[in-house]
Amino acid sequence: MLTCIEHETSPNPLASVIWMHGLGADGSDFAGIVPQLNLRHCPPIRFVFPNAPSMPVTVNNGYVMPAWYDIYGSNLIQKQDATGIARSAQAICELIEQEVKRGIPYENIALAGFSQGCAMALHTGLLFPKELAGIIALSGYLPLADQFKSQRQLTNQNTPIFLAHGIYDPVVVPERAEESRKLLVELGYQVHWKTYPMEHSVHPQELIDIAEFFNQILKKIVS
Repeated sequence: MLTCIEHETSPNPLASVIWMHGLGADGSDFAGIVPQLNLRHCPPIRFVFPNAPSMPVTVNNGYVMPAWYDIYGSNLIQKQDATGIARSAQAICELIEQEVKRGIPYENIALAGFSQGCAMALHTGLLFPKELAGIIALSGYLPLADQFKSQRQLTNQNTPIFLAHGIYDPVVVPERAEESRKLLVELGYQVHWKTYPMEHSVHPQELIDIAEFFNQILKKIVS
């Protein structure tokens, strides 16, 4: 089981958000934004911030760092680490099941992620066999897109997706996110697409929009 940092907005949470960090970061990277989110209209939420395992990353000259999977080049899609992606997806699925055991129904669990974590949130959520509350996908892309149509689970066909990207992003170029958005829209997914005047980071307006997305997908839960 992955080690995690947790933050509950109030005691006795009724919903959970599992939020994956980007390459080279750790679970603390996004834990600090929870107080910045306007969640007063949401039920109590448990935020779970897992730490990715450390591994050599090819694109960074084999340097060992926290990573959800290996990256072979800056193109991101020409050659992909399918084995590493599957391994991390399984670990995230175990976190989902842990939340269910703690009393949170599948439909009250959302996945979120930034960059590499975004890729894992999309891949894991849309292949997951139970319906989830939503997916927050920031500054990333859908990995293994050529296999997605045959592997996806229709249980999450109607799961809302918040897909956001910086228009000046030099790390995950906007084209990658645009390609992912186009594919998901073509397949009938509910994609809430947002762009921001930023590079590979988080924009203040983005935090406002994320909070509003949480309010929308969790408003059905009565606290």
